[in-house]
Amino acid sequence: MAQLSDISDIDSASLELLEAAGIRDAEQLARQKPDFLVTELKKANEVLSIVERAPGKPAVEKWISLAVALVGLPDDEEPAVAAPVDYEGSEEVAEMLASAPFAIPLPGKMMMEKQLRVGDIPAGLLLNRYSGNLDVRIGELERLKADVPARRNIGISERFDTQEQQRYFDDTHIKPILPEPGPKRKRTAKSKDPDKEDRVRLIRAPRERTNKGKKPESRRFVRGVLHTHPWSLRVGAVCTLLLLANLPLAIISAFLLLLLGEYPESFGWVPKWVLVFPITLPIFAIAYLIWGFSAKCRICAQKLFVHKRALKHIKTHRIRGMGFVIPLTLHLLIFRWFRCSSCGTPIRLKE
Repeated sequence: MAQLSDISDIDSASLELLEAAGIRDAEQLARQKPDFLVTELKKANEVLSIVERAPGKPAVEKWISLAVALVGLPDDEEPAVAAPVDYEGSEEVAEMLASAPFAIPLPGKMMMEKQLRVGDIPAGLLLNRYSGNLDVRIGELERLKADVPARRNIGISERFDTQEQQRYFDDTHIKPILPEPGPKRKRTAKSKDPDKEDRVRLIRAPRERTNKGKKPESRRFVRGVLHTHPWSLRVGAVCTLLLLANLPLAIISAFLLLLLGEYPESFGWVPKWVLVFPITLPIFAIAYLIWGFSAKCRICAQKLFVHKRALKHIKTHRIRGMGFVIPLTLHLLIFRWFRCSSCGTPIRLKE
């Protein structure tokens, strides 16, 4: 059977539109009337929006002529119109449904009596999705009834026993729960103290006086949820900056002091006070492990001052050549809020 794709002048979008209108092959296209097919294509395109504009009558006539030439439809045979069938108004269909018990939904009581599962019932035919002529068969009811699934054989332990499943509920011993007699307590209105703000509201947004006179689009506008330990986060940011700044200085100064000890004549210009950088390096490292390494985001609980090779958020703080940790600490200390590098949530350190 020739397919629609065998016609070269029909593009992929038009093929999809023809299939949406119910045209499945070239022979079915060859038997269409142009006016009716143009109307059906417009209806299908209005619902599905497959193409910007439905094809006109000249293009449809060309498709039908190419399909006729491809299929070899005789000239004396007039193309038929694939008009929809009124299945609901057909007396034969109504009689078929009335005489076919498997086409009627089974009630739950009948399924329990017959001990049928849902999987035992075959799927019925949806008439609103049927395309083409409906084959109506009225006779041979005995053979059709034989297709109904038989009763399942189940064990004694699985047998449905109505007497055991029933539960008798005696409502004679029910006692209503009545309120205890006594004077009703009047609800006292909560005192509205302007100095005491709601803790939940304070966590979500800062105080009004915090951003008074600041533009919302500026970096000085404090935004985000309040961190649970703002001072600990500030100390961790300071320890991180001191460690990152002291680490290269300690390495360079230690190397220069070694050269001064070996070649005092050539490296006599190295001052003795650079020894402070290697000495303070362990102190800054311990402080970083206590406050900086344990600093986490309130939302995603990811470590803030630890370099990780992971996908960062698009709005994270970054300075080219410095990575993510140093810009994060600087932004945190200067503007009192920051965005997490992992989840991008704004978090503030100021109420």
